[in-house]
Formats: sequence, structure tokens, C-alpha cells
Amino acid sequence: MLKITFPYRGYSKTEFIKKALYWANTQSHFAYYQSNGIDYPHHGFQETLAIGCKDKLSCDSQNAFETLKAFHRSRWLFGYLGYDLKNDVEKLSSDNPDHAGFADMQFFVPNHILFFEHDAVRYDNPDLIEHIISTVKQEGYNSFTAPKRSVTKEKYVQIVDQLREHIEEGDCYEVNFCQEFHGKVKSLDPIAAYLDLSRISPKPFSCLQKFDDRYIISASPERFLKKTGNKLVSQPIKGTRPRSEDQDEDIRLKIELRNDEKELAENMMIVDLVRNDLARTAQTGTVKVEEMFGIYSFEQVHQMISTVTSVARDDIHFIDMIKNTFPMGSMTGAPKVKVMQLIERYENTKRGVFSGASGYISPEGDFDFNVLIRSLFLNAAKQTYSFQVGSAITYDSVGEKEYDECLVKAKALFQLLAENTKTKSTVQTSKA
Repeated sequence: MLKITFPYRGYSKTEFIKKALYWANTQSHFAYYQSNGIDYPHHGFQETLAIGCKDKLSCDSQNAFETLKAFHRSRWLFGYLGYDLKNDVEKLSSDNPDHAGFADMQFFVPNHILFFEHDAVRYDNPDLIEHIISTVKQEGYNSFTAPKRSVTKEKYVQIVDQLREHIEEGDCYEVNFCQEFHGKVKSLDPIAAYLDLSRISPKPFSCLQKFDDRYIISASPERFLKKTGNKLVSQPIKGTRPRSEDQDEDIRLKIELRNDEKELAENMMIVDLVRNDLARTAQTGTVKVEEMFGIYSFEQVHQMISTVTSVARDDIHFIDMIKNTFPMGSMTGAPKVKVMQLIERYENTKRGVFSGASGYISPEGDFDFNVLIRSLFLNAAKQTYSFQVGSAITYDSVGEKEYDECLVKAKALFQLLAENTKTKSTVQTSKA
């Protein structure tokens, strides 16, 4: 544990963290995680900032999880697991165009770690605070081109109908179908972009990460997997309604979500899949559904969230606990292997980091990972950005409604880009 404490002297916590983030951005790597103070079952992310890079791992999907085991060596690790690590878990491939340009997996061992508490910060180096408080913030500004979409609404609806045919034929029960939006970065201040997104859309699994010239800016509402001791917690999301400024209408939408048979069926299918995934490493009889169909309200949307827990067997390596549940069922559908094949066939861009997981691993092997949704992926070298959004397709799905749900989920990212785009043009369509 970090024993040095600093009580923010003369700074508000918000001001101090902002200065810390700008100093962190002078290093090649950093990762910041926070819960935005949101009350959440089993808590959101611990508010943590990891700065600098003593050692790093960047690899593709081949033998990635075994490589991560060897890299850990009882150290703090911060990083992400990209969706295409599915190719390490199963005999699959990813051949679609990639606009983000991230490695399949990246983790780093930081030079410094800070844990932020209400009235003080715990840290590991006596000189660290002086570096931070002496930082002169070189605040810039963000400018992005309007986002281009990878698929037209008409094509999206057509694909939904094709996926429904697969369901009718018995190929699968549910498939998560996603689309990408991408564009160019004209000017970039990733700290400002992240703080703007956190203002627009505060979430319990929020993070900002830097890996050399690539950034992840995330406002994720979903936990993939958390380990504390030998207890595992997974909290899949399936079911969405928009928020309304009218209080009565907002309450009506919540009630509608809780009683929508299609949404309940989607959530139930994914809960069953998560239970099966956790059972692969669990002590007999310990897989439990703590909460079913919980309704949680965020800034832009109401979400239906269930909580599934288990007690892991002592003979299982903690990395295998991750591997045996990856990728998360909420972002694939069921059965997993078949729907991942359909995803590769019908989506026309590579998911990459999107719908993977970002988080941290402690020296003892505890960890917490979100689901990388509602996230912006920035490649400063190529001056490009990308984000993706999707919905769960079942036999009862209506293509137009599923498309509209995607736009609701992407509302905060569209707002972020619009606030930082000189020409507030509408979303464009690309051929890619």
C-alpha cells in the first residue's frame, strides 16, 4: 500500500487531479480510472492514476493471455484487452478494415501510482507532488471533423433482417451488431476531451489512457469482471431507454424498460451466458445472480443491469478467469463462437479495442475491468478518431428501432464531437 499522503493543500481535489493529468501526459504512458462518485453495486472504479512506464507489454492475439501471465510478475499492471483477443480464445480471425490502429493488448508497469481519496491523495514518491503542482498546464483545444458512419441506416436495417434470419434458422439466439463512426483529428488536447466527456456523461467505469500516441477516452457504464480475493463479479448490461427532461415521461420510460419482454429476454440470455462463463472457474454451487433486471439511470440513458457473482477455485490462475469469460457476452450474444463469426461477417470494420476491456491488475492478482463501450479511440500519429456502438439483435428486433437505440447510446460522443467541431455538420456516410 502507498503510505505517503498529501491533503491537496490549497487545491480542490478537481484542480489537483487536472494538474496531475496534464503532468501525466508529458510521459509516454498513463492511465486514470474513476467512478465519478456514482453509487454502484460492488462500487465503480477505484480512483487511480498510474504514470510513466517501467515496463510494457504490447502484443497481438497469438498466445496473448499466456504472455500476460508471464508479464505480471506480482506487479501493478494498467491497460486493456482488445476485442480481437477472441482469436486467442477461439479459432477465429479479424480481417475487416481498422481505423483505430491499436494493438490487441497493451499493459504497462507505471513509475508512479496515485490513489485519490476524498480529502487526500496516497502516492509512492516524495518528489511526485512537486512535479505535479509545479506543472504549467499547456491546455490546447480539440477540433475534429464530423463523424462518418461505416454503414447507412438502410444497410443497417437490411443486416438486422439478415441476422433475424440466422436466428430463425437456429444459428444463434442473440447477436450484438455494431457500427463504427470515424473521422480526423485536427487538433488534440486529450485531457480536455476526457474532462468534457466526463462532464457530459459521468459513468462509474470512466477512464483515460495513453499508450505513446494512442488514447482511450471512455465513459463506460458497464463492468466486465472484477476479482477481489477469490470472488468474481460480472455486471452485464442489456436493455436501454433514453432519458427525458420531463420527469413523468422519464419515470414512464424506466417502467417501460423494466417491463419490456424483449429487453428482459435479452438480459436473461446474457445472464445465462455469464453464469456459464463463470462456472468454468467457479467452486461448485457458487455461481449466483445477485440482482436480475436492475434499472440504473445515467445522464443520457436508463440501463437494465444484472449482477452475477462466483467464488473461483484455488487452482485457477487469475488470468484464466479473465480468458474464460472473454469477450464479454453482452458484446457478442449467444452462442458465443457462432455469433462472433457472424459479427466478423456482417460488421464492415474491425472492432479492435472497442468492446474489449480496460482496467488494472494488482500485484496480488485482483483486478477490475470495464467494457469499452461509449468510448473514443484516438490515434494522434494518424490524426484519426473512432468510436463504435451497437445493439442486441433478437428475432423480435425491428431494424429502425435498433438503429435509433445506437444513436441514443452514442449521444454523449456525438455531443463531445459537436462541441469541438468547427462545422457542426451532420453525420456523414463513408464506404469503409
